[in-house]
Order: sequence, then structure tokens, then C-alpha cells
Amino acid sequence: MRKFWNTSVNLLSMLTAAPSVAPTKDVGGSAYDFEFTSIDGAPLKLSTWRGRPLLVVNSASLCGFTKQYAGLQELWQRYEGSGLIVLAVPSNDFGEQEPSPDGEIWSFCQGVFGVTFPIATKQPVVGAEAHPFYKWAAEAMGPRGVPSWNFHKYLVGRNGQLMRSFSTRLSPTSSEVISWIEKALKQAAPAPA
Repeated sequence: MRKFWNTSVNLLSMLTAAPSVAPTKDVGGSAYDFEFTSIDGAPLKLSTWRGRPLLVVNSASLCGFTKQYAGLQELWQRYEGSGLIVLAVPSNDFGEQEPSPDGEIWSFCQGVFGVTFPIATKQPVVGAEAHPFYKWAAEAMGPRGVPSWNFHKYLVGRNGQLMRSFSTRLSPTSSEVISWIEKALKQAAPAPA
């Protein structure tokens, strides 16, 4: 019963969440301070992409929104040459919709959606066990900008700061998401440290 209740509350939160929100406070640091592990086991330091905008998306293979992988791949193909990095972070936090091990997730994403953008290993994205990037983003965005379901998106500008949080219900190829990506791409790259 508790699992059903949590899933119902999360779905209601997702449906009533603002489509996109701006950060509510400056928490210091930058996205480039964080590291994931690539789905193939290699270190995945966000600092590798310093000066490039990042779209970080918590994903799941068995979700009604899984088709958003196609939109993420479309963004990757359209904007990678301009500097955008798309990063999927599989998570089993919502509805237990990502139960598979990393290898199966990678095979699924490549086979079904032709994904070629980076994918991290499966991570918690909410709560006490959330990956440090997600804790940092939650603090900066406030409660309205925290993932309440799969395929929540964070846009990080060239300076490593969060620009926007997009709810699950906003498709990656929606005009709002694309408008913000294009704003991020127009930002001047910061001078090398």
C-alpha cells in the first residue's frame, strides 16, 4: 500500500508541477564539480565538458515517458555540434521503472532509440541517497524544481550554473526546452581558469 501511495503522490506532483522553473538561490559551486560513472564503467566527470551547456535527465526504461529518449537523441544530433551535452541518468526512484542492470539499460537505449549520447550508471535522484549533483540541483532549484517523476530535465549553462528545471511533462523537443537550450548555447563561454 505504501508503494502505491508514494507512486500516486509522485504522479500527482508531476501533473501539477510547473512546467519549468528557474533556480531559487545560489548554492555555490558548479555542475562541473560533480562526477558520475558512465554506463560502461568509466569515470564521467562533468568538468570534461566545462564551458558547454548540459541537459541532465533522470530516465527510466519502463516509464510511459520513455519515448522521450527519442527526443533527447534528436536534441543531441541537432545541438551537439554547437556544444550541447545530453546526459541521461537512469533511476529506479519513481514507480520502480528502471529495475534493469546497467548493461541492459544501455542495450535498450541503443537498440530501441539509437541513443548515442552519454548515459550514467543508475543513480538515486531524490531523497537522502540522491547523487550529489541532484542534491546540489535540488537545493538550488527549491521544491518546485526537484524531480517528481522520470525524465525531469536540468539545463546547466556554459558557466556550470543551473539555468532551468523542466518537468517530466515537457517534451525534450518542446518549444520551451529548445528556447532555453538555444539561450544556453548563445552564452559566452567562460574564460579558462
